[in-house]
Amino acid sequence: MLSGGKQEVDLQNSNNLEIDEAAKFAVAEHNDRENSLEKLTFSKVVSCHMQVVAGSMYYLVIEVEEGSSIKLYEAKVWVKPWQNFKKLEEFKLKDAGVTSADLGVRTGGPHSTGRGISAPPSGKQSWPTDDLVVQEAAEHAMKMLQQGSNSLASYELSEIVSADAELSDESADFELLLKIKRGAKEEHFKSEIHRTGDGDWSVKHVTLQ
Repeated sequence: MLSGGKQEVDLQNSNNLEIDEAAKFAVAEHNDRENSLEKLTFSKVVSCHMQVVAGSMYYLVIEVEEGSSIKLYEAKVWVKPWQNFKKLEEFKLKDAGVTSADLGVRTGGPHSTGRGISAPPSGKQSWPTDDLVVQEAAEHAMKMLQQGSNSLASYELSEIVSADAELSDESADFELLLKIKRGAKEEHFKSEIHRTGDGDWSVKHVTLQ
């Protein structure tokens, strides 16, 4: 699960080995998935944002050669170095549309969760409960729930039952239905969480269902 907002990486003043490896992995994985005769060739990393997860999530803009053309692609790569683990979450032409990496801070294009392109968002939309940013929203809801509790027993998140997101140009609003466990008792809570385009979170309220 996510534990922090995205931070820009200064490529001029950082160790780029892991970043370059993640970018090259993204290009190679895309080539394998597409199985096209016209392969992309890695050129360089143009920009990088990093988010601390169980490991690191890299949001990359990668320059590639495609035949005689130079193109920019956006990639999202999850890396856990201690497990020698890499997973390509998303790979698309830059500015080809909104993805779950953007999580609703832009509108007007298709969005993708790694399961294919769907229609442009309009109003409240159902969102996959296993999306990493949905899970981050649930974490913030759980923190608020625990802070407002008078009980010494801790709440545990059993399941994200459903997730809706309403996207705007500068923010995203989530409505989550959570199954919560405290001791032997299970309850359902509904939570509304707001995220700004800068990655700042606020929990509007959490209510028992």
